[in-house]
Amino acid sequence: MSIYYKSNKQLSRRAFLYQGTLIFSTAIVSPFCLQAEVLETKKTVLRIGLLTDIHYADKEHAGSRYYRESPDKIAAAANELSQRKLDFLVELGDLIDTVKVPETDKKHLRIINTELQKISDKRYYVLGNHCVETLTKDEFLGEIDQKKSYFSFDQNGYHFIVLDACFRQDGVPYGRNNAQWTDTKLPEVELDWLKTDLSVTKLPAIVFLHQRLDVDNQKPIAVKNADRVRRLLEESGKVRLVLQGHEHSGDYKEIAGIPYCTLSAVIEGSGLKNNSFSFLEILENGDWQLHGFLKQKSRNTIPKQI
Repeated sequence: MSIYYKSNKQLSRRAFLYQGTLIFSTAIVSPFCLQAEVLETKKTVLRIGLLTDIHYADKEHAGSRYYRESPDKIAAAANELSQRKLDFLVELGDLIDTVKVPETDKKHLRIINTELQKISDKRYYVLGNHCVETLTKDEFLGEIDQKKSYFSFDQNGYHFIVLDACFRQDGVPYGRNNAQWTDTKLPEVELDWLKTDLSVTKLPAIVFLHQRLDVDNQKPIAVKNADRVRRLLEESGKVRLVLQGHEHSGDYKEIAGIPYCTLSAVIEGSGLKNNSFSFLEILENGDWQLHGFLKQKSRNTIPKQI
């Protein structure tokens, strides 16, 4: 399953979807791919692994969430993604699901982080509401060896921004059971940082966060000042893509020329057939493709013939 997106909002006229197994040698053949595309030959400048909503915990399943199966799902994803020569991996939040005991949550975090290391040695983590439901942010970050919960970095001509929306609307950070998942907001200090960060970079930017920016502020799954965040992204003129988690079914929207892609969750459903993972491929001309596997939804943009 895949999305093919042109950075200048114009799709390649020679891009089309091909059903079957015979594809150009520049494409990637995988038993997981439900669909493949034949595109113009373009050099890949970055390849980024993506996962979200793993929710690992050693506890009984609840509804459609099979917490104990997450390590096996990540191992299966590692078998596929480790072949892709990833530049790095991003996990978009809810890496663990709390059992309300901080030391046990830390143990679960170490277990699932070890599995993710099999995909890529270079990993970045977005904080999800479950990650810091019982743990403090400092405890979570210490276990994954990441210094900050929101930050930016450059690689191969692109600027990457990791945001943290795990703050209550009064500005208090999540931790130690002090917040509801529906009470989420980027605080003023982070908004100021984001505005400055976007003004300084000269590079095209890609944004990662857990909660959704592309829905009305009042929806439970939304960042409560999502409209302000979107305005900063739009005014910069530099943001090419926003990648999110949180809503397990996934979604895709475009607002003011910026694509917002909500990835589907690892945790939903029992068995490897219910796994969900992907990788983002950025091409030298600024186009990107999201290659999805298994439950990752297919959204193919096909150019109209003129």
